[in-house]
Amino acid sequence: MAVYVTSDAHGHVRALDEVLERVSLGAGDELYVLGDLIDRGPDPLGVVSLVRSLPNAHVLLGNHEDLMMLAVARTGAPKDGAFDISGLDYDAFTDWMNWMQNGGAATSEQLERLSAKEYADFLGWVAGLPLYATATAGGHTFALCHAGISAGAALEWAGVHAGEDLEDPAVLAQMLAAQQRDDLLWIRAEFWGVPTTLVDANGHGPIVVAGHTPSLLLSVLAPNEDVACVNDEGKGTVVELGASAATGGVPDRIDVDCAAASGAGPGRVGVLRLDDLETWFADVREGE
Repeated sequence: MAVYVTSDAHGHVRALDEVLERVSLGAGDELYVLGDLIDRGPDPLGVVSLVRSLPNAHVLLGNHEDLMMLAVARTGAPKDGAFDISGLDYDAFTDWMNWMQNGGAATSEQLERLSAKEYADFLGWVAGLPLYATATAGGHTFALCHAGISAGAALEWAGVHAGEDLEDPAVLAQMLAAQQRDDLLWIRAEFWGVPTTLVDANGHGPIVVAGHTPSLLLSVLAPNEDVACVNDEGKGTVVELGASAATGGVPDRIDVDCAAASGAGPGRVGVLRLDDLETWFADVREGE
């Protein structure tokens, strides 16, 4: 059994389907999807449908799913094939526009075409998505979340729980539960730009795997890391950060957002196998 991770397909179902074909998941394999299935790309609900059809897929909440839930909580279900935003108060309208300005139009248009039963099923599924997960593979324990963690909050938790083994998935889950919700969904520079300090000089400790931040941005957000943030063609890629003598040469952070949200050109959907950190990719093509 192998453990795989992907994130931030952002409506690009063809690229996700293609990369999963290349991976060729086995019956006993597990796939963790770190959120942001929806928005921006042409077929958000196609991504959701594909992922939900996979027997061993575990999906986490992303900030875009969260933006959507905030917006539609105020509008209610579509009526006569359209969301009614005419009577929204200022706060509700702000939530709606925030979603629209972050690529929500493609998702809202597809939601408006669902039956009442399909719409309720979809919202119920999203409402049940967790914020984090843990996995063990290749001799390492991994913390999985959409955006990342606060290293300060992790250190504070570890100080209070001295002696606890963060390589124990149950203990690691307790540390993740102590993180701020907004950090798990939205953190960027404060995560990618600093070591987590969770991996020791012997390479022991949990590795944090996240998406949310396209790899193209890491050259700015993590300027002290001597790593390639794109491939030779300038496309998004999986990036391992933090490997040093202080971590026994083991990365403490891995970014799996391969910039699908950027569309054709730099955008790809990537999959990482945790067992050996092997990667697979599929390009986002124009209109797909």
